[in-house]
Amino acid sequence: MAVESEKSGSDGKGWSFCRMPFWQTTHAPSSSSSSSSTSYMHNVHQQNQGLQSLDRSTQNQSSGMVSSVAKSLLPTRRRLRLDPPNKLYFPYEPGKQVRSAIAIKNTSKSHVAFKFQTTAPKSCYMRPPGGILAPGESIIATVFKFVEPPENNEKPLDQKSRVKFKIMSLKVKGEMDYVPELFEEQRDQVAVEQILRVIFLDPERPSPALDKLKRQLAEAEAALEAQKKPPEETGPRLAGEGLVIDEWKERRERYLARQQVEGVVDSV
Repeated sequence: MAVESEKSGSDGKGWSFCRMPFWQTTHAPSSSSSSSSTSYMHNVHQQNQGLQSLDRSTQNQSSGMVSSVAKSLLPTRRRLRLDPPNKLYFPYEPGKQVRSAIAIKNTSKSHVAFKFQTTAPKSCYMRPPGGILAPGESIIATVFKFVEPPENNEKPLDQKSRVKFKIMSLKVKGEMDYVPELFEEQRDQVAVEQILRVIFLDPERPSPALDKLKRQLAEAEAALEAQKKPPEETGPRLAGEGLVIDEWKERRERYLARQQVEGVVDSV
């Protein structure tokens, strides 16, 4: 019995002695493990955030590159409508200066400046070389070109001209005087509307293109003559410094004539 009580006591003390160290050994490592786990999760969270921000920046860069590529692939929005759209027709007359014509219309909602350029400025010129068109306004420009004689026994209409013309446009703010320097000052906003090729026509052979060319040239000449005429006068004309008008002169002359008649009668 004594042995049993001793065993039980020793077991009880042994249990009590072992219980505290066991609690400490089981819970203390748990605390350190929990802190290390929290630190690990914090590091993982920061890494995830960094990866997410990197992904977002990469996506933004990719979307920016895609948008820029897409913009480059999109056709340029035209401000002007040309007729003919991409060619200049000239009658083939070797050794002479010939004319072509092209209608230019502003199809945008703002004022647009246009400008001609050519690869042969010494033998070609345009009238007008540039200008500013209001929304919906149109003009017929005349292009002059010297036709070189054929080389190497070429047939007349087989000669291919290397001369090209370019029409550029620039959006401007309202009405203003046209100066070519506008295209240099705002070159980033300049758009190439069209590059025009030269096509020769047989002047002795009727064709729709030749008939249209003659019609456009006649309209351009009529518009030029209308610009040369002085504006019609709607009010009384002023002479000198504006002190005399035709009606006043007529009344003055009638008055003087009447005074002369009355003077003659009085003297009689």
